Amino acid sequence: KQMAAALAYIQDNNLTDYEQLAKKATEAADRFHAISEQIKQTEQAMKTNAGLKAATVQYAKTRPVFEQYKATKYSRKFLAEHEADLELYRAAQAEMRSLLGGAKLPKMDVLKEEGRKLTAKKKQLYGEYQKARRDMQEIVTIKANIDTLMGYTGPGRKQEKER
Repeated sequence: KQMAAALAYIQDNNLTDYEQLAKKATEAADRFHAISEQIKQTEQAMKTNAGLKAATVQYAKTRPVFEQYKATKYSRKFLAEHEADLELYRAAQAEMRSLLGGAKLPKMDVLKEEGRKLTAKKKQLYGEYQKARRDMQEIVTIKANIDTLMGYTGPGRKQEKER
């Protein structure tokens, strides 16, 4: 049954040479892996964007406390009373510096818009990913069936037969 499906696929796609089939299988796998890598990069950008938004919000919440601390000329008493808020301020500031790498902080609206674009891009890429995965699985399965039919085996299978 699988062999019949494999032969029908080969006839439908005019794959007359084994090399064409192997090339198509390689191309399908390469496309799948390329899309997978794009998704990973998009997810990393989304993670950075979310971290930057969170750090910006935390920074904005705690900045007034730091300004008061500065106004009291770095009073130890004020520091003791607001140590947790000041620590959050410094942590948010450090997080923004590490994520931005010296670049200027974009406005929150820009960050939100970038987040929406990244989400839309990931959704679109995921649709392509699923199609590429199905195509790759189909062609690799067909190639494996043809390999079995024609008696082609890889070096690993040959060694197993010899044992």
